[in-house]
Amino acid sequence: MKAEDNGGPRPRSRRLPREVRERQILDAAVEVFAARGFHNASMDEISEVAGVSKPMLYAYLGAKDELFIACVRRESTLLIETIGGAAESGLPPVEQLWRALRVFFEYVQRNRAGWTVLHRQTNSQGEPNVAELVEWRERAMVLIAELLARATDGSAQPMQPQQTEPFAAALAGAGEALADWWVDNPEHTADGLAMRLMNMVWMGFGDLVEGRTWTPAE
Repeated sequence: MKAEDNGGPRPRSRRLPREVRERQILDAAVEVFAARGFHNASMDEISEVAGVSKPMLYAYLGAKDELFIACVRRESTLLIETIGGAAESGLPPVEQLWRALRVFFEYVQRNRAGWTVLHRQTNSQGEPNVAELVEWRERAMVLIAELLARATDGSAQPMQPQQTEPFAAALAGAGEALADWWVDNPEHTADGLAMRLMNMVWMGFGDLVEGRTWTPAE
């Protein structure tokens, strides 16, 4: 069965600029990897969906492992740049966090195949894909930690890296888990999920910004 959900195999074309051809191949590869999984996806199917010959597919982006890694890198860069661009530094802390969460879920909503490759399929692979997963999550952790540190600038208790890093890991994990759950429960909206996570996070983090913390009773 071919991945023909968008109207069947694309017509073969010639003499496209390299960047356009590579984008065309990556779009097709993300679609097939998301639908089939890494092991069941075939280069024959990817070349057919992309509308290019199999030799051209190898010439542009290499073997299947290399093509999969290229997909992960593209999708992770797009996601991180989208989140980073939404959380403008001049906004109040609560607005920065809200915008970052909302664009994250909007990305997942618009790009289900990309998220499936980036999260579900990457999690199921062995080497060399584990290294790509670690790298993209580290980039995400750095970005989230920066957003949290920025949110506490000027507060009663500005957070240091040793404080923001565990919060960043917790927030990223919650976002990934909720987005993963959403794939199987698509009736929910991006704004609705962002609001739920925002309420869960900000009701605690907002107090930290104001210098209020909880400690267990002695």
